[in-house]
Amino acid sequence: MARTDKMKLGTFVYTFGFHPASWLHPASDVHGANEFSHLLDVAKRSEAAKFDFMFMADSPAAAVGDPDALARIPTKMNRFEPLSLLSALSVTTKDLGLVATVSTSYYEPYNVARLFASIDHLSGGRACWNVVTSDHDETGYNFNREGLDPHALRYERGNEFVDVVFGLWDSFEDDALLLDRESGVYYDKTKHHTLNHKGKHFQVRGPLNIARSPQGRPIIAQAGGSEPGMDMAARTAEIVFSLASNIDRNRAFYENVKGRMPAYGRNPDDLKIMPGVVLNVGETEAEAKAKVDYLIDKMHPDVGRLMLSEFLEADLRGVPLDRPFPMDRLPPTPKGSRALFDELVDFVKGGRTVGELVRHYAEKHTGNGITGTPTQIADFMEEWFETRAADGFILMFPTLPSSLEDFVKLVLPELRRRGLFREEYEGKTLRENLGLSMPVNRFATARAKG
Repeated sequence: MARTDKMKLGTFVYTFGFHPASWLHPASDVHGANEFSHLLDVAKRSEAAKFDFMFMADSPAAAVGDPDALARIPTKMNRFEPLSLLSALSVTTKDLGLVATVSTSYYEPYNVARLFASIDHLSGGRACWNVVTSDHDETGYNFNREGLDPHALRYERGNEFVDVVFGLWDSFEDDALLLDRESGVYYDKTKHHTLNHKGKHFQVRGPLNIARSPQGRPIIAQAGGSEPGMDMAARTAEIVFSLASNIDRNRAFYENVKGRMPAYGRNPDDLKIMPGVVLNVGETEAEAKAKVDYLIDKMHPDVGRLMLSEFLEADLRGVPLDRPFPMDRLPPTPKGSRALFDELVDFVKGGRTVGELVRHYAEKHTGNGITGTPTQIADFMEEWFETRAADGFILMFPTLPSSLEDFVKLVLPELRRRGLFREEYEGKTLRENLGLSMPVNRFATARAKG
């Protein structure tokens, strides 16, 4: 059955673009990591295109590993704290949703509830929290831990964390503010509630000292393909990110996560599955491919080797690029995509060198998604959308703002011609533009039930 809704689009923001060599592109602003004007420009372009949101990926730590490679990757080593950035963008944009990553492993629920509620008010209802539990050891060393907590513990804590934040966001009922100057009563004390949460990981009395959010509560986003991650998404998330590597696998993921929602009393339409996709577009296929090749050629071998080392979980520092890849460095099972891992194994079986594998992986990783003409990219996106492998896409532009400009100029008109994407925003809040229902206040619901 043909869809009647429109696909959702968001801009994925690493400072200079998704490609690690993006800062070397002549159209980039080399000072952009510390210039608000650069990120505001990306936001304004996304908003003018009527995108749903701009997503700031983040980790609250500098990366560790090969210092020579990291010195060539500014995105990992120099970036704004995302909630500070969201606060600034909330008062310099008008319609664009604003998404930022905050880890449940290194914050307290009360802080997160108050920060996002404040940003939601400042922005007029456009805030979204990307909930993560963190997956890098380097972060834990900054927060009184020796690396990462175990996976199961992180998700157990994360689930309770989100529950507490939801409870705090319900502190004020929607109509609690009376603002009655004649009587001198500012709010109805019977509609302001203390949470009194006492759980395994958190003890939070509440209430939150800010009125209910314009969206009822900020939007919740999540990425995670593990069993605990999918279950947490089905229970709490409204946007879910996945990797657009295989349409059949993503369609199964789509059905799996949405199929879990009724057990939690949720409508599957209240969750948008949005794969991250790298787009390289040109007027011709050759032009699009040339853009990929340009950035691969610009990328230093140390950077490519570090990327490959992270994927294989193998230290390749010092391994000569002109020697055959040492097969004993391959792990028995992949950390990430099984399909990509198998392809890399097949690639090196014929005695390919380390340098050849580094380039091959970089082409696959930073070109994941679709490289081609506007029609080819629109066909790709339409198939994923119409066959319910996706409700929309997180657009991982290789360079910013130039790749974003290319997409808006070349692909967006074709999507609109096909009736797949909006001409104007439908509402004022991110929740309205995503087509999500308004969350009920638990205390108001209990009152109504008597």
